[in-house]
Amino acid sequence: MQKTINGAIFRKMVIAANKYLDNNQKYIDSLNVYPVPDGDTGKNMSMTFKSATNEINNCSSNNLDSLGEALGKGALRGARGNSGVILSQILRGMASEIMLQTEITTKSFAKAMKNGSQMAYKAVTVPKEGTILTVIRTMADMADTAAKKHADFETFFDIVLKTGEEILEQTPEMLPVLKSAGVVDAGGRGLLVIFSGFYKGLTADEDFDFEVNDDETAAQIKQNEEFHVNFEDLAEIQFGYCTEFMVININKKTTESDIDKLREKLMEIGDCVICIGDLSLIKVHVHTNEPNRALGYALELGEINNVKIDNMLQQNRELKAKHAAEKANKKAFGMITVATGEGISAVFKDLGADQIIEGGQTMNPSADDIAKAADKVNSDHIFVFPNNKNIILAAEQAQNLTKKYIHVIPTVSIPEGIAAMLAFNLDGTVEENVEAMKGAIDNVSSGAVTHAVRSTTVDGFDLKEGEIIGLADGKIVAKDADINVATIAMIEKMMTDDKVNITIFAGEGIDETNIEKLQEALSEKYPDCEVSIINGGQPVYYYLVSLE
Repeated sequence: MQKTINGAIFRKMVIAANKYLDNNQKYIDSLNVYPVPDGDTGKNMSMTFKSATNEINNCSSNNLDSLGEALGKGALRGARGNSGVILSQILRGMASEIMLQTEITTKSFAKAMKNGSQMAYKAVTVPKEGTILTVIRTMADMADTAAKKHADFETFFDIVLKTGEEILEQTPEMLPVLKSAGVVDAGGRGLLVIFSGFYKGLTADEDFDFEVNDDETAAQIKQNEEFHVNFEDLAEIQFGYCTEFMVININKKTTESDIDKLREKLMEIGDCVICIGDLSLIKVHVHTNEPNRALGYALELGEINNVKIDNMLQQNRELKAKHAAEKANKKAFGMITVATGEGISAVFKDLGADQIIEGGQTMNPSADDIAKAADKVNSDHIFVFPNNKNIILAAEQAQNLTKKYIHVIPTVSIPEGIAAMLAFNLDGTVEENVEAMKGAIDNVSSGAVTHAVRSTTVDGFDLKEGEIIGLADGKIVAKDADINVATIAMIEKMMTDDKVNITIFAGEGIDETNIEKLQEALSEKYPDCEVSIINGGQPVYYYLVSLE
């Protein structure tokens, strides 16, 4: 019976869960309620967990404090979509407890699950039961009870997983939309897949082939880590030359103690010293004003190779000059928007977007993607337009990954994003702009035309796979075999007396003849409205429609 989990076993559990989740990604996607081609809960959870697993794989220590830190860091950086963001918070909460352990018991694992549940609930403004939140909370509560009676993980996991399956089967009763579609919650299923993967890793399930190297050393430090600059300290460089090299063909008389002595000598003439290796190879890195002495010391042990010496004083001057120029040209506000399609991207550029992150229905950018985009904008205050309800949480989490001030405007469609950006006032304050942009969203009605990816009954429609459907306010309001007919029917359901503009973005592959026929039909049907059709170039959706 397994009563404790050490770092090596925990590493295997994470790797197993990652593989099991990846293998079942498409199945989890298939559980999404709406039969539109943007069902990506499985993909988002898989990419989020894969980021956490990559951090675990790059961790050279098997200590639980290091592995826990890697798990939480990787999960946050890779968080994508609502399901991925919530999963990242579950993993971060668990990591906060795992980091405190030298070995994990059933009691500490139960506490980790409780932490994960609490952090996930805090991440959602209005928690909705019948989702992944309900599943993790119920499993965590049962884990606490089970841990008090059972010290072996086999029994513990059996109880927790059975409880998870039971509550997952109840999710359709908590959310009518799940019951109508005849599915359980996709995020909850994804979470159970992960915990089942943990169990497979713990028990060395023969379905997984592990290759964990417990002998990783500091010599395997990544060579391409980013260089982070603190401009306030640039003037205080004490050692001007970053010196790197390797010592090869080491002399036969050289001993391990000679390597230690080399390290001590380097520390006397510089700082940031790395001197690692053995009698077959030594790697050296040092900041010093005397690179010649560093090389001389090394030559006493063997031959030097791959010498690289950078003048940090010159780098310092160049960075200071660049920073000064950027500071002088800093903008009061920056804007980042999520979009796909050349036509739509061009519109956002014309409206002043500083960064356009490619993404949307089937490709949700992560919190890290949004934070990195914010770091590229020469402004302290950044307005972010997600343009998709499944990206809003990731955008909000990006604030934890950047020093910029991110202000998320909760746009759920391209038309809302455009309307919000049009409301921007360069002379207004942050608060005034946020209020104006959110107000502009309320004046827009958004619709989208796509196709059903499976046959089902939803929103009062009996749908067949491939049938054209029109969605407005998150519901299917029209269907037809013809794209234009479905679009006109959808607009008719959206139209109100106060609407005067109809703007349509045509997707990739839409025939020009169809576009002309649609514009002619709408102009005739709504003579008091201005009808504009723009080549958006977006995938997945034949038309994106805005009524104002």
